[in-house]
Amino acid sequence: MVEKIRARFEVLDERFRPVSGDAWMERIFDAGRWTEGPAYVPAGRYLVFSDIPNDRVLRWDETTGAVGVLREPADYANGRTLDRQGRLVSCEQGTRRVTRVEHDGSLTVLADRYRGKRFNSPNDVVEHSDGGIWFTDPSYGIDSDYEGIRATAELDGCHVYRIDPRGAVHRVADDFDRPNGLAFSADESTLYIGDSRRRHIRKFAVADGATLAGGEVFAAGDAGTFDGLRLDAEGRIWAAAHDGLHCFAPDGTLLGKLQVPEITSNLVFGGARRNHLFITATTSVYAIRLNVNGAAYPA
Repeated sequence: MVEKIRARFEVLDERFRPVSGDAWMERIFDAGRWTEGPAYVPAGRYLVFSDIPNDRVLRWDETTGAVGVLREPADYANGRTLDRQGRLVSCEQGTRRVTRVEHDGSLTVLADRYRGKRFNSPNDVVEHSDGGIWFTDPSYGIDSDYEGIRATAELDGCHVYRIDPRGAVHRVADDFDRPNGLAFSADESTLYIGDSRRRHIRKFAVADGATLAGGEVFAAGDAGTFDGLRLDAEGRIWAAAHDGLHCFAPDGTLLGKLQVPEITSNLVFGGARRNHLFITATTSVYAIRLNVNGAAYPA
């Protein structure tokens, strides 16, 4: 039975006041240890998400409300996105690689090394319209056996990478402590990247779809660390934090919050009109319909 929880929108700036939706959030899943990596698949009307410590990927069916195991074991999969061909691209912390599920169900390894050395534990991923795959690589999956497999790092730190359309891997940012969630602006001129250890989000200019410039702090957290990021159709940046989702204007102003009962990890806009917001948060997954729409990409 779906549990309903009173929705709490905290308005901190009048520009947030039009952002509202259902009076209730629905808890559509409550049996995880640390849920993450939500991606909505419109062709099948279902949500895919990870339960990392339990090493499984689950599937919530929008038409029936049923939740089932899609993959177990799942190589401690974390963040994922749906590419422009409708294929799921995932970060696997256990195997320390980025993979893609093809339309026939086969698995393609997109990248597992940089200059011959294994990644730490790819965490979150987005696709650029040129086909490039961008991902963050903190060390959470090798720090312990809870969210991956304890191991010694082979690289010199936790960085951000791009897999170009030919499959070559490039390091695009090397001055992070623990890079985590990332999201492009609608026109792809800007890339937002969270640093969980430093508790802030940075803003980069994207040149030729391949390199980054700038990197100033866009927003600092006031409630724990930032995790997953998404943008809505109006260019607002939504960030998962310890007390729920924080919503920022493009100028960096914290407009308001959608309070969630558990520490949130990630989010995705789904549904037929991309106004059905799904939130992964500690043991649970929550859903709420808003009167705003998610940006067309990333999914």
